[in-house]
Amino acid sequence: MSDPRRITDLFGIRYPLVQAGMIWCSGWRLAAAVSEAGGLGVIGSGSMYPDVLREHVRKCKTATDRPFAVNVPLLYPNVEEHMATIIAERVPVVFTSAGDPRTWTGRLKEAGICVVHVVSSVKFARKAEQAGVDAVVAEGFEAGGHNGREETTTLVLIPMVRDAISLPLLAAGGIASGRAMVAAMALGADGVQVGSRFVCSMESSAHPSFKQRVATAEEGDTVLTLKELAPVRLIRNPFQAQVQALYQQGASVDELKALLGRGRAKKGMFEGDLVEGELEIGQVSGQFSDILPAARIVEDIMAEYHAVRSGVASLPTYA
Repeated sequence: MSDPRRITDLFGIRYPLVQAGMIWCSGWRLAAAVSEAGGLGVIGSGSMYPDVLREHVRKCKTATDRPFAVNVPLLYPNVEEHMATIIAERVPVVFTSAGDPRTWTGRLKEAGICVVHVVSSVKFARKAEQAGVDAVVAEGFEAGGHNGREETTTLVLIPMVRDAISLPLLAAGGIASGRAMVAAMALGADGVQVGSRFVCSMESSAHPSFKQRVATAEEGDTVLTLKELAPVRLIRNPFQAQVQALYQQGASVDELKALLGRGRAKKGMFEGDLVEGELEIGQVSGQFSDILPAARIVEDIMAEYHAVRSGVASLPTYA
């Protein structure tokens, strides 16, 4: 059974709603705004140098006295320095992803930090629980950014993970509205993690051109690719077309790496190059078309959640 209090009590927040820690989009302004609005804001450290992360953490502390988190991809080259900053700055919650949670969970928890791990399969959810994390995010195939290779959708993944682990569970992937939040919790999630919708927030550090492209995205505008490297969901653009052309030519992993090069994600999402940049976003981008303050996004999601939840209670029963 879903129990949102497992999330709100764990993080010390009002709503069981977490903003995803997205590279190039989730700086201190967005994290602080979401936390102030009653959710859990998350700084995405995967695109930050260690000194930049320290600056964002300190600015977030100044902007809000409410809990916030940092997301750390465990494959990040400067992970040791990031973790040292997180421990020294007493960040209350850490979301780990893209790696083995056993590596850091013990040390973080010894420092009094709540640890959440992001997974895309039942197998890795079980491993995260065995590693001693406090909660799990199960992220379906619909999600933006780096994704699972299994292509399991959120609708399928959440009940399977719920049946496999006893930890508090957040659902992610394809969630940008209150009705999706109700659906995820009906499947067994205790709360939700929302990413793509917050890209199109005023506080997001994404480039205005990228925000506008996301806001105009339609069904079918994204594709999951680059599984041989790290699966990522991209908006179709000339760069993505180059990737597709290489696949059709039977390209090797090295050839794909050469095309990807360095800084493609920064070029697209942070610098606004919609032609040569890597434009990471989820399928759910086709559901919204406006750029709003983060607090308004939280407010709208929760208002729809309560409205839909009431409507679901009135559904007919069948003998």
